[in-house]
Parts: sequence; structure tokens; C-alpha cells
Amino acid sequence: MLTFMRTTIGLSLFLASGAAAISTTGRTATLNGIQYYIPSEATGHIDISSTALTVGDGLLPLTVASTNASSFEVNELEALIEKYAEDDVWQEVFLEALYVQSSKSRIYNTTLESGVNQTTAVVASNSNAILPNGPYFVTASGSLYQAYRLYPDTQGAFVSACIGSGDGYHNLPAGQFDSSLAVAVPSRLSYTRTSGKPLAGVRIGIKDIYDIKGLRTSNGNRAWQQFYPVANETAIAVQNLVDAGAIVVGKRKTNRYQDPSSSSAGPAAGEASYDWLDITLGSENGGSIRSPVQYNGIFGNRPSHGLVSLDNVMPLSPSFDTAGLFARDPSLWRTALHALYRSNITSTPSFPSQILTIGFPAAIQSNLDATYFDFLHNHTTFLSANTTTFNLTTSWASTDPSGPSFNVYINNTYDQITAKDQATLVRNPFYADYAAAHEGRVPFVNPSPLDRWAVGDNTTETAYREALVNKETFAAWLDEEVLPADEASCSKYLMVYIPRIPAPKYRNAYLKGVTPPSAFSTSRISPMGGVPDCVVPIGEVEYWSDITRRTEYLPVSVDFMARRGCDGLIVDLVEALYQRGIVREVKTGRSLVAGGETLV
Repeated sequence: MLTFMRTTIGLSLFLASGAAAISTTGRTATLNGIQYYIPSEATGHIDISSTALTVGDGLLPLTVASTNASSFEVNELEALIEKYAEDDVWQEVFLEALYVQSSKSRIYNTTLESGVNQTTAVVASNSNAILPNGPYFVTASGSLYQAYRLYPDTQGAFVSACIGSGDGYHNLPAGQFDSSLAVAVPSRLSYTRTSGKPLAGVRIGIKDIYDIKGLRTSNGNRAWQQFYPVANETAIAVQNLVDAGAIVVGKRKTNRYQDPSSSSAGPAAGEASYDWLDITLGSENGGSIRSPVQYNGIFGNRPSHGLVSLDNVMPLSPSFDTAGLFARDPSLWRTALHALYRSNITSTPSFPSQILTIGFPAAIQSNLDATYFDFLHNHTTFLSANTTTFNLTTSWASTDPSGPSFNVYINNTYDQITAKDQATLVRNPFYADYAAAHEGRVPFVNPSPLDRWAVGDNTTETAYREALVNKETFAAWLDEEVLPADEASCSKYLMVYIPRIPAPKYRNAYLKGVTPPSAFSTSRISPMGGVPDCVVPIGEVEYWSDITRRTEYLPVSVDFMARRGCDGLIVDLVEALYQRGIVREVKTGRSLVAGGETLV
């Protein structure tokens, strides 16, 4: 049963003439209990004048299918049902009518009844125009409208939902599910992946610091979103993915939801929660991709610095800013990374045979220890590799025993650079623009960036320049002494480290204020050295939840690091480990192994 819920209209009133110009921006409908968005612009037109279809004044669900067969009978219909049933937008009620496109011969209008007691009116194509396969709604005049399924953003991960509009995008005018934003997704049946479009039909969410033409960018601040107009260009990183066929479905929050950690929290939370979302684009300055990826048990990467342009992306600190992807499927992740970085990511003929480890336990004393040991054993066996425990500060001291210690030399280098850059590149122009338009007022900003900007204000130009020199010195040392080049494997060593010990982060705990900058840790090696660092989920451990009063599960991850520019080595290795069953595709929900409902 098809029930129309609402029609959204745009109304412009011209008082001089007394006439009103009304244009629809689409409507929502319920079909067998599932909500759909129907855009205002038709996708195409078919001739149904010679058929027995009864549409009336409304819309009729219809399926478009293509065949190479010379006829279309019950067997073909039942095979189509089996294939199309895998799609989350299509359902059998769309077989009230079936528009068949054949490349070999003419198929005549007829009526078929399948084994599922579905009577289908088959409408034969009489046009050379080829329509994408999948579910549609058709009018009495034959106008076809693409069917978008609406999903609720129950985790609150989206800032806004959107659909494509010409050469840009516009916000989805489809309302909400109770208190959740509605997100519209097209059928995957309408897209075919090719070498030129390897991401065709792949649904992607974008962190809301990337500009998308036709949409506003909030950068995690409501005043910013309200003050600045819609973007007139799409960020190159986003466009690379769109050019490869990806479908942008919305922009994701930067502030924390249930504390999944750091500013790419929205992309990570959505990727870990929604089967209908395939990949998400995040960004990282010092940990904003890797930290939420680790907490959510998915795949994610911080690339070599400078691997893709960050034009039309909010700058935090150009010395550290990067763009990376979140995914549950390591094969899709690899394909998407190649689309994002294009020719800047290359494969290598072999993998390193020497592994540097950081943070692995000395002995097995818990199930968590066993998870780490099992993975490392399987990993090293696969590579026929030797492992060496690596200590950063000891290695630094051994190369220049008379020089300053690592902690003294590096100290707060990262904090000084990022704080100074953020105050200069983000705060100062924003405050100036806002004050000019609002009689000198200052917009509301969360305490965390305010605290960071204060560090920048207290950093002198001399200290800032010294910090930049220290960063480059560290990066050169890392390239020469720790991760030297190798002709066959790109990086002589692969560094594998444990980024954090899994622990719950409850949202009912009282906050203690802004967290001060932490001391240098292993996770800072990648930003400071400009080297790639990828998070790989390897399992999960049980814990007793103080909230649900049940046994729940926490993701367990390790990180892979390699020489600067050796991103292809890492993603190819993850794919190889996936093919061997050493790492696995993760599921959405409470468990990355078993799945399950995501509670709110």
C-alpha cells in the first residue's frame, strides 16, 4: 500500500502582481511500512498508454530491469526477484509494474504471476534510451521518479542529509523520523561498478569541514553555519570520490556523540552503526581519524601528509592536516582510497619482512593479550617476518647520544604548531567577519578550541618557527633511521603498535573540563613524521556494562605504520590479510563480530 505523507513546497509571493509561484521540492510516501522520498524532478519518461496499468491521480511503484534474453517469462521474473531482494531500497511491491529493457529483441506487454503470488504487469521498452535499473514511481502520464529510501539517523551522526541536484547538492527536504534526521539513499541496483567508476552506487557520508557545492559547512559551529553562505565549490577530496561514482548522502558531525572520540566522531559512529552507509570521509590533524576508528572497531587511515589536496576544507594546521576514509569492508576501503588519492597511492611488489612492534604485552595474561598475540603470530607467519621491539626514545638517543633527549627536543612541538595555526587560520578571520556583521560581537565557541587557541596566543613567533624546525628534524630522522626506504617493499620496516587498551567511555560521567594536551605518545609519530598510519580491527573483548547491566563488547585494534609515501603498501597488506582470513570485514551494531542492535 502506498500512502503519501506530505509534500514539501517552495512558495514565493510577489505582492506587486498578487501572484504566487509554487514549486514542489519532492514528497515523502510510505510503501508497505517503509518510508520513501520522491524527488520533484522526473528521471525519465515511458509510454504506458497501451498497457493495462491503472495509476489514477497518484503514483504507482514500478521496477526497471534490463535483460539480454529474447523473452521475459516467469523464470526471468523469479530470477529478478531473487537478485533484487538483496537491495535495501527495492521491495516486491515495486513489481506491480515492470519496465523491461532488452538489447536483443522486442519484449511485448504482458502480465506474469510469479511463485510469490505477485502479479506483475510487464511494460516493454519502446525507446532507445536506457534507464538505470531499480525501483521507481510512475505517474499516469508515464513520468518516472527515482525511489529513495529514508533511514533514521538514530545515532545523531549527521548534521544534514542531502541529494544531488544538477552539478551540486541540496539539503533533503524530507523531515524527520520522530527525533531523528531522515537520510535518503538511492537503490544500489541503479549503479554498475566499472574500472572508470569503481565506487558506483557506494554511499558516503562527509565530515562537515569539507565544502560541498550547494550546502553549508558548519565546521562544528552553529554560528559559522548560519553566518557563511552555501559553498559554491566542492572540495577536491570529495570530488575525487564523486568522480569515482560515490553517492554523497549527507554531512557528518564533528563534535562528539556518546564520546566515540575526536572530531571525526560523526563519520565513525555512523559507519559503525548503519548497514546502509558504505564509507565515510574524515579528516585528521593529530588523531581525529584514528581515535574514533579505534573506539568504533572499523578500518581507517591517516595518510602520508599531502597525499590529496585539502582545498575548500577548513584548515586547522597545514603541517598536519590530512584526509582519510572509514569503512567496514577492507576491500571497499582499499578501492575508495585509490579513488581518493588517485596516482599518489601505488602498490609495491612485496611486503616488508621485518616488523617493529610497540606496546605488545610480554606474556599472555588475559583474553586481550591472547588476541594481540594471535594476530601478531598470524601476521608474522603470513609475511615470514621477524619482529623487533621498538623504543622511540632509546632509538632517538642512540643516534645522537650527546644531543637533547627526545622528550626535551619534541616536548610540546605539536601543540604549539597546531594551536598557533588554528588561531591564525580559523579564529581570527571568523571573529573578524562575525564582528563586522554583528556590531563587534563574538560568536559562541566550545571550550576545547578556545583553550587550544589560548595556547596559540601564548606561543611566540620564535617558538612557533623553532617548533616547525623540530618537526622537520624529527621527520627526517624517522625517514633515515627508523623507516628507511626499500626498493621492493617501499618501506624496509612495518611498524605495528597497540594504540590504546580497550575501555568503556560512558556518556553519563560528569565532565571535568577541557582535557589538557597530553604528552607525546606513539600515535603522534605519524603526524610529526608525515607517515601513513592505518587502524586495523582484529577482534573484540568482553566487558560488563554499567549501563546495560549485561556483558557487552569492546573493539580491539592495532595500527600499521610505514615510511612516508608507502600508503599503498599498507592497504595492499590489509587486503592480503583479509583474503587470508587474518582480518575480517566488521559488522554494525554492538559487536563487530556478531553485529546486533545499536542501542541509543
